Amino acid sequence: MYPKEIVVPMKEELTDNGFEELLTPEAVEESLAKGGTNLLFINSVCGCSAGTARPGVLMAVANAVKKPDQLTTSFAGFDIEAVQKVREHLLPYPPSSPSIALFKDGKLVHFVERHNIEGRSAQMIAANLIAAFDDYCN
Repeated sequence: MYPKEIVVPMKEELTDNGFEELLTPEAVEESLAKGGTNLLFINSVCGCSAGTARPGVLMAVANAVKKPDQLTTSFAGFDIEAVQKVREHLLPYPPSSPSIALFKDGKLVHFVERHNIEGRSAQMIAANLIAAFDDYCN
């Protein structure tokens, strides 16, 4: 598990911008059971998370016309049981962090894996997510 001192500022980058932390498996299940659309970001300490994933997610949410009903996040290597539960809902995709999932009515409808984040700019990630929001959000 990563030290809290390292993780907290990375979590706050999202929670300070309206993301709700999912810290337990029960919180994950409750969040996905609410229905509507849910953008769930699996946060990470890696450079691609800090450099492009978190900025891209925040840029998408800030600039999209259609937005997800819920903005949620769990931290890989820290919120271990919650991330494990999220990953059950991401099958058949292998574990990936960072990663970005869009759920509609509890079903995965769009997924951005780490290999789709690495080497891409925050603007490219935002554009990808905004297109998914246009397709699936009200």
